[in-house]
Amino acid sequence: MQRLSRPLHTVSKLFRHKTRSISSIHSIPYIPVRGPTLAYESSHLDTVNRTLQKEGILHMQLAFPDDDSSYIQDLLLNLHKNHAHGLPLTHSANRGWMWDIRPSPDSFQSNNHQARSETTEEFPWHTDCSYEAEPPRFFALQVLQPDLCGGGTLSVLNVNQLLTLLSPFAREWLFTPNYRITVPPEFIKLQGETEIVGNLLTINPNSNTTQLRFREDIITPLCEEAAKALAELKRVLLGPAAKEQILNLTPEMLPRGSIMVMDNGRWLHARNEVKDPNRHLRRVRWDAQPFTQPCV
Repeated sequence: MQRLSRPLHTVSKLFRHKTRSISSIHSIPYIPVRGPTLAYESSHLDTVNRTLQKEGILHMQLAFPDDDSSYIQDLLLNLHKNHAHGLPLTHSANRGWMWDIRPSPDSFQSNNHQARSETTEEFPWHTDCSYEAEPPRFFALQVLQPDLCGGGTLSVLNVNQLLTLLSPFAREWLFTPNYRITVPPEFIKLQGETEIVGNLLTINPNSNTTQLRFREDIITPLCEEAAKALAELKRVLLGPAAKEQILNLTPEMLPRGSIMVMDNGRWLHARNEVKDPNRHLRRVRWDAQPFTQPCV
């Protein structure tokens, strides 16, 4: 493997951010949504924005039926108008803002390819759109039908807590642009744009928080040091210290009408095997930002 770029020796100085430990669903910020018009109320918008900026994770519960996901779409449009959130991203060349997450063995939403979310298989730790030069800062998952057969648990893991378990060597090399990231065929937007080369860690210049992008099956290290750093990250992810920080959100915790909102770079997420063929979630991603290499 050929080295493309050496790490910045001052990167370790950037890694000083601390996050309050969130160890159960009861410690995740919670907002009940009594009606759809809350998406237009300034106090509600202020609370949602402030919570996402501070904690990077939020649990909402709708008190009304909303199979069209009108509330979350109105909320995002008003966060854009009032708090400068970027608009939602299209998922592929032929899909709009909303993406249905449900088992679909023979009917695919994009480019005639089955997305991982359209299977019943386990989906290991990842961040969304890790293959994008400008991945979304936030994403939301609305529960339309929970898994009633004991599967489909959503697991989340705080990135800052995870990175404290890594060696300085691994953190420094994860900040370097020595990784090829392949675009899954179902998410190709322009013909010929099938991969990017970049770093897996960055610093958000606006919030000064460390951001990670990661999906193991599409990342290829381009030098020996990058490979060692990636191997350490994967090893730590499966280790006992990381497991102590994992929050498993079962379908009982996230019933119909639940919406989980997360900072895509500050929280990893995963899903175990789906056992209910009628499980149905809907996803939206927004506020795309360049995933730059820190310059210090």
